[in-house]
Order: sequence, then structure tokens, then C-alpha cells
Amino acid sequence: MELPEFLLVTGRVLLGGLFVAGGLRHVFVFPMILQKMKARGVVAAPFLLVAGSLFQTVAGACLMAGILMFPAALGLAAFTVAASLMLLDFWNKVGPEREATINAALCNVAVIGGLFIAAAISPI
Repeated sequence: MELPEFLLVTGRVLLGGLFVAGGLRHVFVFPMILQKMKARGVVAAPFLLVAGSLFQTVAGACLMAGILMFPAALGLAAFTVAASLMLLDFWNKVGPEREATINAALCNVAVIGGLFIAAAISPI
């Protein structure tokens, strides 16, 4: 395997792994995330949290395995936008909490960029 291919595969595995780990982590922090979603007024929060966790785990695994990469990457990008808008309300925060939340939102922007790259190099 040549270096460019190695870097693409490694990047894809790391990026997909981020979502697999996040989806699996939700099992352990489900009540906390659900409470936050309900506090933000998210309709059907339990259903959305379960569906979103399953989606990000499966789509992340697809990205890691190189299966259905184009729809998985674009779906995860949309998921990241939706989750960021639902949970990273930095505009309602002040002080250090605001700065930390802005940083998390900016990290998500970078992840979305990586997902767009993964989609761009994938067969449609």
C-alpha cells in the first residue's frame, strides 16, 4: 500500500471511528443527553436519540469499512450539523462555558470538512 492510499484509509478509519465511539458512548450517557435534548425542547427526544445513536454507529462503521462511503459520509455530515444545532447552543452561554462550546462547534465544522472529503473521494 502506497502512502497516499494508507493516509486515505487511515483517515477514513479514524473519522468513522469517531462516530462509532460516539454512538456506543451514548449507551452510557443516555440519560444525560436525553435530559439536555428535552431541556432544549427537542420533540420526540428519546426516539431521535436512539435513532441518531444507531445511525452514527452504523454509518461510522460503513465509513471505516469503506462500504457505502458516499451516503455514509454525507449522512454523518448532516447528522453532525443537526446534533450541533440541537446541543451546542453557544449563543446562549457565557464565559468559559461559551468558549468551550464554541470550540466544540468549530471542531464539528472541521469534522464536516473531513466528511465532505471522504464523500468526494468515494464512488457515488
